[in-house]
Amino acid sequence: MSSQTDTGDNLIMPNPSSRRLSLAVTLAGCVAATPAASAELSGPEIRQMIGGKNVRLNTPFGIALPLHYRDNGVVVGDVSGISAARMLVPREEGRWWISDDSLCQKWPSWYDGRQFCFRITSLGGGKIAWLRDDGASGTARIGP
Repeated sequence: MSSQTDTGDNLIMPNPSSRRLSLAVTLAGCVAATPAASAELSGPEIRQMIGGKNVRLNTPFGIALPLHYRDNGVVVGDVSGISAARMLVPREEGRWWISDDSLCQKWPSWYDGRQFCFRITSLGGGKIAWLRDDGASGTARIGP
């Protein structure tokens, strides 16, 4: 069995309980510094977040599709500047509204005129995740 002698360095060997306390304090600080977990937005929160704003939907092709959600319930999509979208109607105005804490929209010809509703989750920093009522999902950026 070895013995420790004081060499003037005041070597302190922490005991296991003070190590656990230190770890707990450190973890608590990390949790406090971490942004709140993303949460699904309510209808009023969705309206406030997108009303009057541009939303750019990320696509698997690396293209962000621009939509403008006017405060009056009109949504404008303009893909005329995207060459891959030439087979679509390049610009269209549809309607958007909030129903049961979901963002709903309907276009005259896009998506064959079908109505879709989306659950929206804020990811922070102007980013959102969406889940469409048919199971499709993705992300988008709100802003210019």
